[in-house]
Amino acid sequence: MDPITFSIIRHRLFRVVDEAVITLKHVSGSAITNEGHDLMVSLYRADGSLLMGGVGFLHHLTSAAEACKAIIRRFKGQINEGDVYLLNDPYTAALHTSDIYLVAPIHFGGKLVAWSACFVHVYDIGAMNPGGFSPESQDIFTEGISSPGLKLVDRGELRQDVLDTLLNMVRSPEMVTLDIRSMIACNNVAADRMQALIRKYGHDTVDEACATLIEQSEKLLRARLAELPDGQWQSRQYMDVKGETAKVCLTMTKAGDTLTFDFTGSSPQSKYALNCTKWASLGGLFAPLFPLLCYDITWNEGVIRPITMIAPEGSIVNCTRPAPVSVATVGAIQSVNNAACATIGKMLAASEKYRREATAVWHANHFAVFMFGRNQRGGQAIGILTETFAGAGGARTFADGVDVGGEIPNPISRMANVETMESIFPLRYLFRRRLIDSGGPGKFRGGLGMEIALMPHDAPDGGLHYVVSGKGAKYSMSEGLGGGYPGAPNRYVWVHNDEAGDQRNVDPSLALSLEDMPGRSEDISWGVFPLMGKDALYVAWNGGGGFGDPLERDPEQVRTDVESRFVTRDAARQVYGVVTDAGGTVDLAATKRLRAEMRGARMDRRAAE
Repeated sequence: MDPITFSIIRHRLFRVVDEAVITLKHVSGSAITNEGHDLMVSLYRADGSLLMGGVGFLHHLTSAAEACKAIIRRFKGQINEGDVYLLNDPYTAALHTSDIYLVAPIHFGGKLVAWSACFVHVYDIGAMNPGGFSPESQDIFTEGISSPGLKLVDRGELRQDVLDTLLNMVRSPEMVTLDIRSMIACNNVAADRMQALIRKYGHDTVDEACATLIEQSEKLLRARLAELPDGQWQSRQYMDVKGETAKVCLTMTKAGDTLTFDFTGSSPQSKYALNCTKWASLGGLFAPLFPLLCYDITWNEGVIRPITMIAPEGSIVNCTRPAPVSVATVGAIQSVNNAACATIGKMLAASEKYRREATAVWHANHFAVFMFGRNQRGGQAIGILTETFAGAGGARTFADGVDVGGEIPNPISRMANVETMESIFPLRYLFRRRLIDSGGPGKFRGGLGMEIALMPHDAPDGGLHYVVSGKGAKYSMSEGLGGGYPGAPNRYVWVHNDEAGDQRNVDPSLALSLEDMPGRSEDISWGVFPLMGKDALYVAWNGGGGFGDPLERDPEQVRTDVESRFVTRDAARQVYGVVTDAGGTVDLAATKRLRAEMRGARMDRRAAE
């Protein structure tokens, strides 16, 4: 078609998604949505296939496509103009029950021409734990409301009976109402803008542009894959729950202009809620693929066509009903995401042309710390510590990773400021800062993660409770690349300050580090815990993976890292092999000798093996 018209329509489609995202954020009152950007908005063709993937958590682009197709199958002959459908069943399409999809048909001239879809992590879903993450759930039945599809809006009229039924099963129904209404408004804006576009250019022209856009994306991705070397690359991710280890194994095969992701060898599905379904795994592998291989290609059905996934049924990455999945988004799904990021990075690093596009794994271990209780105004507060979205960048083949640099699967993620969190919860932050030695060592260092500590403040019930879930704190997960080391693992510490056990008479609110905190420290990683009185919660999260041998890092860069408190002096010597004097100046001769000794010791260990 005419290239100018095609380009205009393409950019108008982007703007449709952008306006819908803005609407969603402005109507929602939840910090996880408008601060953390735990959201997604996309456009789909009349058959439910992905037309225009939007920003937010990219895991949902393919899952929402399946949600559209599930609604088409379920409501065949009953899909009307002005309808809105709700779906959040993980075994149908969603990632976990807390991520509610609202999908809406878009009609023009009485004909179904497209779909819009969006999601947010709703304020509460009625699971056994507030906020939806339920580490103690043993099956899907204790993880809140779960629908394979229902009509929430019929021909433009809200079905109040349906909404009331949903709200009757959740904590804080007023906040859940805001979440749902924000998504309805989002879909309304998308439909209005799409209809305006079709009115201006005509349905046939817009439809041709959409089909061309998908064909173009497929052609561009296949051409890029054809330029990359054929081969196989592998990655493993480990998760620890209550001392039990589960693994996600991935072999990625590139042949010609296709990619196959094979998860054979992954652990059987777990009794714990970190499992994920096949649709969630598909989204998990596409989340890094979109930005790493398709950064200049429109994210749509054309990108999906060259990709094949193999996920054995009954495994932790393709569990069968009724296995629990409420922690999936920070459990198996993110492990799939990490493994895909690692294998794609290895493939790119093997290409002279695309080597600079390679990256080590970013922010591999989300910490899902959900707080709940009465706030300082006597109302109910439920929500996540949005620091989990702050992330840490993986190192590149030519530069360090970005400190607190977000994450690959969500280009717009961010954390709320301290004042926002303290206004929502009866909490006081003791400190929040970059975490020394957290970035994966390498010739280029992984970006740093952070550490925070908080305690109750002005809490009417003396404090509140929190849920810790994820993949544990035992294993490093931000995999390095090309000999780079992984980022540091997460850590969660419950500091018990019963006063009787600590004779230092130190006010915990004045502590500037974990070591300064009075009381007894207990490492935790899974479950529901109280935060009461003068107790404190300390959380440290992983940095990004490094790239290349740490012994090849410029000694002056290491010295700068030590001065900036990014790396300790001990790590500079023991990991990077850099020797400094008392004034911090690098002793080049001693550094050269030490690095030679360290390389020799490596060879001795290898020979012994």
